[in-house]
Amino acid sequence: MTDARFQAPFPAPLLAQAPRAAQARPETAMRSGAGRVVRVGLLGRGIQLSRTPAMHRAEGAALGLDYSYDLIDPDQPAHDLPLADLVARAEAQGFAGLNVTYPFKRDVMALLDEMSPAAQKVGAVNTVVFRDGKRRGHNTDFWGFAESLRRGLPDAALSSVLLLGAGGAGGAVAHALRDVGVAQVQVFDQNIQAAQAIAEAVGGIAVTDLAAAAQAADGIVNATPMGMAKLPGTAIDPALLEPRHWVADIVYFPRETELLAQARQRGCRVLDGSGMAVFQAVRAFELFSGLAPDPDRMRATFEAFADT
Repeated sequence: MTDARFQAPFPAPLLAQAPRAAQARPETAMRSGAGRVVRVGLLGRGIQLSRTPAMHRAEGAALGLDYSYDLIDPDQPAHDLPLADLVARAEAQGFAGLNVTYPFKRDVMALLDEMSPAAQKVGAVNTVVFRDGKRRGHNTDFWGFAESLRRGLPDAALSSVLLLGAGGAGGAVAHALRDVGVAQVQVFDQNIQAAQAIAEAVGGIAVTDLAAAAQAADGIVNATPMGMAKLPGTAIDPALLEPRHWVADIVYFPRETELLAQARQRGCRVLDGSGMAVFQAVRAFELFSGLAPDPDRMRATFEAFADT
């Protein structure tokens, strides 16, 4: 690439000119001990307040790694490039991999050589590993949400759950809900075709009447970006919430979304997005580094941030 924007945003490339197939991936030596360099990044829009980089950096330092974690946000002028160029640049510069978030979890799939079984099942990728000249996609959101729900609401009623959102995160959450034993997953999205596709994949149903779906549900999960600092609001009318509902959100900034605040006011048990954020990061860290991280230590790093 000759475009100056392509070279400028990241520090000097480690392997900038090597062909993809010939590059020696950083992961090939990731089980050799302390002092190794591991360079990764987060690719997505509106990610400047993400807590994921701090979790990765702190855990890397605790394990003796020279671990860096960059933010690659096309909303920023320096990173205003097509998705394919951003992925290629990170790979060329010797990154071990990328975390991928909104809105690229599905679009990035077309740029990969392989996908893990979980990513294939979910139909979305949130973690890309560069290894041996290949790009392999994974989905750690799936396990992250399931683990968060198992730990955060261990006795939640699971006969029927209303899932809001049929994007990349919604697919992961739908499969996670089935994995933890939800009998019926109801999927709502403005894109009815997307809702139908996810519902079919998990043996659930796509719904268009939110009032009726909420009435039938034990729990409600927001897997849309609604509630983020840059997208305030709720994906469902809070008036439909009842004290018998449990309500979960995958958004974690702010920690207390408007949906969760409204749910608390109505006497619902709630689960914020911090658990999913931590556990997906735990799994991604292991994929990038080849080392087993300490989930409690990564949670402590996450909790060190002031709630907003």
